[in-house]
Amino acid sequence: MEKNLDFRSDTVTWPTPEMRDAAAQAAVGDDVYGEDPSVNELETLAAKILGKEAALFVTSGTQGNAVSILAQTNRGDEIILEVDSHIYLNEVGGIAVMGGLMVRPIHGALGWIKPEDIKHTIRAENIHYPKTSLLCIENPHNRAGGIPLTIDQLRADWEVANAHKLSIHLDGARLFNAAIALGVNVKNLSQYADTVMVCLSKGLSAPVGSLVAGTEEVIKKARKYRKMLGGGMRQAGIIAAPGIIALTKMVDRLVEDHNTAKLLAEGLDRIEGIKVLNPVRTNMVYIDYSGLGWSDFDWINACHALGWKTRAGPVTRLCTHYGIEAEDINTFIDGLTELVQSKS
Repeated sequence: MEKNLDFRSDTVTWPTPEMRDAAAQAAVGDDVYGEDPSVNELETLAAKILGKEAALFVTSGTQGNAVSILAQTNRGDEIILEVDSHIYLNEVGGIAVMGGLMVRPIHGALGWIKPEDIKHTIRAENIHYPKTSLLCIENPHNRAGGIPLTIDQLRADWEVANAHKLSIHLDGARLFNAAIALGVNVKNLSQYADTVMVCLSKGLSAPVGSLVAGTEEVIKKARKYRKMLGGGMRQAGIIAAPGIIALTKMVDRLVEDHNTAKLLAEGLDRIEGIKVLNPVRTNMVYIDYSGLGWSDFDWINACHALGWKTRAGPVTRLCTHYGIEAEDINTFIDGLTELVQSKS
């Protein structure tokens, strides 16, 4: 079987054979009418796993974040975000376009916004100011190096938000990675948010989709926004069925991705000219290869010669995921070491 040797992201995962079979055999119906049994099963399962009243199947993490934010804010409100968060940097300014929202970005510490910084950023009641209504948290934090935020950190932010009547949305695209890394049940992390979004199509390897969970009232609003954004789906059981497998059978194996990421980081750290920039806690390794004296073209060509797809940098992120095994990492490190030595 062909290997999926691709460091660019964990979005490149291939569905498992069981997922392909489940898609082919899925019970289906019109999801807009609430009649798709596979979607309904997936949403019920997700709500239970995340400890929320209800859940909503959406097409992507970006859509999930958007409908969650829209369902908890009004036009002209201000929301607080970490300055390097995915919502702020990588979601096309959708919250401004669709929600008419202002953003107050805060510099975090390895992705964590400290409670005192949240408190000082919340707007006082004043005719000149927008209303601060929502705090958005990302866990684990991508740009910080896939760092999982701890229960204590989440609780501290929850307490200050509650004291100032702010809702919290948790961008938990890789929340199961955080739970595995911390050795806790995912409910222990999702409990400190009013809404939570989790992706099925990253480390959990489903081909399509994400989930939003929260109270029945908020999810009802989010469902209407999903429809407004073109996310009303018909016989969506074909993509929901692999999502059920993702939640029930692919979570525990995330530890394998974390182990291969650590193996990758250790191997790259031994190559003179490459620096590992982040503490590796989940499945991400950020590196700086400028010390090699290579151009981005050189880096991509070297990885391609070894059979791998990758991003360029020179500061770049490498992701491990389903389909990458320890022997693949060892072969890559050996091959890259030889290439570096041959060019020196």
